[in-house]
Amino acid sequence: MHQFLKRDDVMTGGKRPELLAPDTTGLNFYRADPALADLLRIHLPEALVRHLVPHLDRLGELAGGYLDECARLADRHGPVLHQRDRFGRDAQWIEYHPAYRELERAAFGEFGIHAMSIRKGILGWPHKYPVAAKHAFTFLFNQAEFGLGCPINVTDGCAKLLSSFGSAALKARYLDALTQTDMRKLTQGGQFMTEKEGGSDVGTLTTVAVPEGDHWRLHGEKWFCSNADAKVVMLLARPQGAESGTRGVGLFLMPRFLDDGSQNHYRIVRLKDKLGTRSMASGEIKLDGAIAYAVGRLDRGFVQMAEMVNSSRLSNGVKSTALMRRAWHDAITVARNRVVFGQRIVDLPLGRRQLMKILLPTEQALSMSFVTADALDRAEAGSQDAAALLRILTPVLKFRATRDARKVCGDALEMRGGIGYVEEFATARLLRDAHLGSIWEGTGNIVALDALKRAVGRHGAESALAADLHARLDDSAAVPQAWRDQLHRLVDRAIGFAREVAGRADNEAESRRATSLLYQTASAVALSWESARIYAMRGDARRLLLAKLVVDHRLMPADPFRLAENKVDDAMASLLLGERDATMEEVGELISAA
Repeated sequence: MHQFLKRDDVMTGGKRPELLAPDTTGLNFYRADPALADLLRIHLPEALVRHLVPHLDRLGELAGGYLDECARLADRHGPVLHQRDRFGRDAQWIEYHPAYRELERAAFGEFGIHAMSIRKGILGWPHKYPVAAKHAFTFLFNQAEFGLGCPINVTDGCAKLLSSFGSAALKARYLDALTQTDMRKLTQGGQFMTEKEGGSDVGTLTTVAVPEGDHWRLHGEKWFCSNADAKVVMLLARPQGAESGTRGVGLFLMPRFLDDGSQNHYRIVRLKDKLGTRSMASGEIKLDGAIAYAVGRLDRGFVQMAEMVNSSRLSNGVKSTALMRRAWHDAITVARNRVVFGQRIVDLPLGRRQLMKILLPTEQALSMSFVTADALDRAEAGSQDAAALLRILTPVLKFRATRDARKVCGDALEMRGGIGYVEEFATARLLRDAHLGSIWEGTGNIVALDALKRAVGRHGAESALAADLHARLDDSAAVPQAWRDQLHRLVDRAIGFAREVAGRADNEAESRRATSLLYQTASAVALSWESARIYAMRGDARRLLLAKLVVDHRLMPADPFRLAENKVDDAMASLLLGERDATMEEVGELISAA
């Protein structure tokens, strides 16, 4: 990579380095994350893991150094919309900082994250990658740069939609370029769905599609269009004369440029001035008879697009997990190196407690991301049980992980103190970016309703979740029986509560709580199941302590006026914040004592 700019070294001014609370610059995010390595070995074949490790190690090194610096510059020097070229012609184009182009080159060119689950041969692997493998790269890359995560994801999504529903002619024309890793041949994708009139209520959209020969003409406005200058866009529009609601909505492919090289008949009105993801161009689009092509059945457009949104929600959960992991890296780096009042922060009771509040939701989200990705892999292989499981896991992950990221990134910023609020450090950017996760692909209310009213109330997907969680517990013989029995009971209670909420319209206000309870319970089971496997692999049962903390602090009622018994929690924190493994017997004793 072209090292076009390198930040100056920190001047110590004669002070001891530990007093400066160093950041994560130079840290290899893959090597610093043993949990990621463990979960890859649990969920993927051994041969694939061996192939992935050197590439993940390479990306982990870049994400902790060069790409992180590129992300800082791209965030500070955002995209600029130009309405004319230098000759005065009406030729819109968006100018990006060179740092953003470097991020694109890494994500699309070197690693091919956008194409991993669609195209064979990426990074020398002869097959398409499982979703769980692809999102290991998503997870590492987004620890450096969150904004570009959207173009990566929607390019992937456009290719999937085209591959699944497009005509042979459309595939021949556009699919190869959407999955290219040669930057000269790459076509990035976009997803223009949101309108002022509808927002999440897609059925009220007003964009109209008028037939004209072998194509359509689109008229209307799209209100929030990420990757605004993408060369291929998937969007929804209502064919002229179609019925109202989502059943009357069709899916269309709209190219940025026409066959003669001229720009298609739509324009970028302006770019959004956003709180976060400033590196990536989001804009408002005015459609003035833009040429587009129908993708799939016109009466199934919303259903087809929902497949892309579902995949995007998983990606969103993974990216929010990446923000949390990056926040953790920063917080623990400060805590282990900053000395205050004669002690390291990591050795102080309140510091340890705050670190646990950062670590626990991060590990929950990582576990749930892998479980959901595995369900998607099995669903795409034809498993109906996995498809039902995916139907509920995706909104549950998206709802809770994205909301936890906001709190985790804020706590990490506070761990660094006043300079954590300064934009020269990553923590301020992490916090700004984290607020987008819970808005992308549906706000919290919309996603909770999707989980409860649709996945549970309409599709009965909670039965698949209950079966999966009970099976994982039955398959975890190394975990103490009493603990598994307790989790079996909690699974039944969480599923029962979700059914109760979904069963009556006047319970709708409880949808968020029910969705959170499903997430907390499922993550406690997943952490316990993982612990049994990691213990068999390398003799470490510490992940079971995380499951215990989920139950104690997320699922059990607490008396706010009672002093906590801190000895057991302190012992758990010592193991989790330390760097040694713990036996199942040692962990089991702590669980029993609690």
